[in-house]
Amino acid sequence: MAEEESPLMKALPPESDYLTYLTIVEYNLTQENLPILHKVLQDQTLTTNIGWDLVHLLVPHLPDSEQCLQDVARLGNPREVILKVTESLRLIEHGESDDAPEGPIDALAGATDSRARAESSTYPVKTAPTESAGTRPGSSQMVERPPPPPLAVSQFIALLSMISILHPRIKTKYPSRFLSTTLQAILASFSNADSHREELVLAIVKVVKSVMGIQRPALPSRRSSGMMSSAPTVTADAVADPEGTVAAAAELSPEETAMQLKLLQSFVTHVVEEYMLNLPGEDDVPGMAWCSRVMEKLHPERVIPETPTFSKRFGEEEKLHRRIDAIGQIVTLAQDLKLTDKALLSAARTVEKVPAATHDEDEPPASADDIPLSRLGSLLLYTSSRAASILYDTGKLASNEPFALFPDHQDLLKYCLSSPAHGTGTLGTEPEALVDAVLVLGIVCLEHDTIGEPESDEQFNEYLQITALLSSNCPSPTLRGHAHYLTTTLLRSQPDDNARLAFIRDTLEHCPFENLKVSAVGWIKGETIEANPPTPHSHYDQHEPSSIFATSLAIDSLAPFLFPSLHTELITAPLQDAWITFQTNVSFYLSSLNFAYLLLCAKHLHSKLGVADLWQNTDIAGSFLQPLRDASARFKTGMDGSGGLEDEKTDSAVAELSLLDETLERVTKAVRFLNES
Repeated sequence: MAEEESPLMKALPPESDYLTYLTIVEYNLTQENLPILHKVLQDQTLTTNIGWDLVHLLVPHLPDSEQCLQDVARLGNPREVILKVTESLRLIEHGESDDAPEGPIDALAGATDSRARAESSTYPVKTAPTESAGTRPGSSQMVERPPPPPLAVSQFIALLSMISILHPRIKTKYPSRFLSTTLQAILASFSNADSHREELVLAIVKVVKSVMGIQRPALPSRRSSGMMSSAPTVTADAVADPEGTVAAAAELSPEETAMQLKLLQSFVTHVVEEYMLNLPGEDDVPGMAWCSRVMEKLHPERVIPETPTFSKRFGEEEKLHRRIDAIGQIVTLAQDLKLTDKALLSAARTVEKVPAATHDEDEPPASADDIPLSRLGSLLLYTSSRAASILYDTGKLASNEPFALFPDHQDLLKYCLSSPAHGTGTLGTEPEALVDAVLVLGIVCLEHDTIGEPESDEQFNEYLQITALLSSNCPSPTLRGHAHYLTTTLLRSQPDDNARLAFIRDTLEHCPFENLKVSAVGWIKGETIEANPPTPHSHYDQHEPSSIFATSLAIDSLAPFLFPSLHTELITAPLQDAWITFQTNVSFYLSSLNFAYLLLCAKHLHSKLGVADLWQNTDIAGSFLQPLRDASARFKTGMDGSGGLEDEKTDSAVAELSLLDETLERVTKAVRFLNES
């Protein structure tokens, strides 16, 4: 059909009124007609009158309708169009898979030739100039282009591109009222997205820069990241706000300027929270893996040779490098918005008093002070700054807000995680990115010796209890290891050996987590070895007070918990109950047996720690070793024939029982050393 014959051209006002013409557009809008509509929309009067009603018609036709939407943003009534754009953002159906053509899939399924299948499944092939194009005009080469993003992603990016044009056009005394509603819609839509989130972050960064008039371009993403750019920049000028007045166009009041800045600051903190706390945790990569990357940077000697480091993975794996790109964009934007470390740390340590459910989105804030930053988003941004100072040698750490383990990091542990005292009691089950961020702050404090001074032993123990629980509860083995390192290092830094002993005893006596009790056995083993070297240093005896771990007091006080009586739990209890108890505590039993073996074999400990008296008085052989030996035989019998544990007989279970028997045999043979000392 010729352009002149198109209904979109023939029905143009004054041939029809605006409402009638809008109806004609609705019934004749096709992909083929979009270029005609683009031409029609250059009429400012027409677009001002119908533009806002075109938004919901054009969005489903993206990306082909992108030019028309840009026309509406430039020439339509900005106050009306922004409302439609906000509404459309909330209606985006993220997660809905696009209808893919069946032809290529069927053809691929029937292809038997490997080359044909490979060619059918590759990215769309395009041409691009070669490196020698300057000397050989017209020369080109084949290049692969990634497939187009899902419709929902195209819609989000296109609508945000419209907002970048619309908000600067609105000339009103209180533009923050429009901005508040728009930012809430963007965040709500972003929260529903389940793919291409890095591209959405890039679009968000661009729209915030546009609203604030920030001229610095967004940081370029590296080629390996695969991140697509957002909608192309519009070169045509946007027209003035038809409803704007001279007074509204005048310079905004300081209060209004502060309001807009705080809205954007708050928005950025909520975006980083939404993005990071929903990062996938596959392959045991918790969030940005800040803990692991910082430890690799500070202690390269601890890296296992010939194993891929987290730093290398984030540099080479596309999906991980995209995270660095996205966070880098957000952090730079936060700096442009003047979000200081002091403001971020203050927000992270603030307990929210009003539940979010009571907030009315339709009611704009009355002042900048009424706009809170996201508590967790502020923590994540602050952490990014601290981690970057080490990972990239930015030198920023020295100028940061003073931050120490006590009380700063302890406050974050209590208020940003679900600690038993201040949260839901589900410590360790928070998003991995959050746990990683909190832990790395503690590790940085340790490495820079910014411990601070706990007000009391209770405060010190409370800190250790939280980090110890993290080392037990985190699903991620990597995070458990870092939490254990933080706990152990801080415990060893406590100069009062009585305080260290009290914490170890409290963990052994009251902690319900078997792996944490294993750690406690490791702590007392380390203290015992350090306080009792085989060849004592002469200056130690002359000038240093004797450690409690160099006497029998420490071991005697811990003996009932290190070597508990197990007869009731493993022998007299019903077989199934005894087996469950054994499975739950087998690692602790083995750790205690290994510690007993150390005490028996290290002859220089016998007299100093009274090991012989300990062995007899606590009846370790009768109440701890023998029940374990009898329980092993009981379980093996139960697994054979019809003993009741047939279903529990697995290779790992048999291996555990064999390891227990071997360890018991080693300890029993080592008892003879008590008679030789």
